[in-house]
Amino acid sequence: MDRTQLIEATAGNAATNDADRHLTTETAEHAFDAIFGTVERPGSIAEALRREETVVLGSFGSFHPNGETVTFRPGKALTEFLRNTTE
Repeated sequence: MDRTQLIEATAGNAATNDADRHLTTETAEHAFDAIFGTVERPGSIAEALRREETVVLGSFGSFHPNGETVTFRPGKALTEFLRNTTE
């Protein structure tokens, strides 16, 4: 899945999950860029990692600064989903 597909899927999931809320692909793209960044500007995650902060995304997982690299640790819910053991 590339960036464009992720943005489109996110907008589609928002519309599917709650009929009263609408998320356009343009709005999803702005949010995506603010969180993950672009070539021209770092996003919130990159800025936090540069400050040596861990970024925790609930049960999805967390990003940990590790020198000049980043480590991702999946959370319980993501792990269970991928193992197909969710209830």
